[in-house]
Amino acid sequence: MKILSLLTVVAVIAAPSFAEDVRQAKSHEHGVGQLDIAFEGTKISMELHAPGADIVGFEYAPKSEADLEKIDAAIAKLAKPLDLVGLPVGAGCTVLEATAELEGDDEHGEGHKEVGEEESHTEFHAEYLFECAELNAVTLTEITFPYFGTFPNAIELELQVISEKGATAFEVERDAPSVNLSGLF
Repeated sequence: MKILSLLTVVAVIAAPSFAEDVRQAKSHEHGVGQLDIAFEGTKISMELHAPGADIVGFEYAPKSEADLEKIDAAIAKLAKPLDLVGLPVGAGCTVLEATAELEGDDEHGEGHKEVGEEESHTEFHAEYLFECAELNAVTLTEITFPYFGTFPNAIELELQVISEKGATAFEVERDAPSVNLSGLF
């Protein structure tokens, strides 16, 4: 997926190695996912990282056919971003690209151990690119997150939102699944 130039510039400025260390440390926190959103022109780029426990209820490597079925079902759900992120109808957004996969980090020796489990840590990673007919302060004032209804183990999404006015961080929680974007355009 093409990374938007605005996201790239901000990522370079924001010390990517530090951001990656922080994200990896937080990825062990069950219930908390990370969603990066960049607005540029009429496009919206999103990148989601969520612990396996949030999405399928476990973080170990699949051990059964049932585990594999849960993973396949989760990837299918994650590949439908408009079912997970509610963009205002007035913005006229359509999905240009959507990818989702399960990633493991045991090959890097960074797994964690829970009682009765082998060392393991998996997370789901998804990337989305939207094209919007009208992307401005009037049409895009709020984003809602049906994500929490789709994945009952998800408790919070930590958002990093990048627009022409700069970067802003939000915490979106299950009991208040929306973010107000006023002032970002």
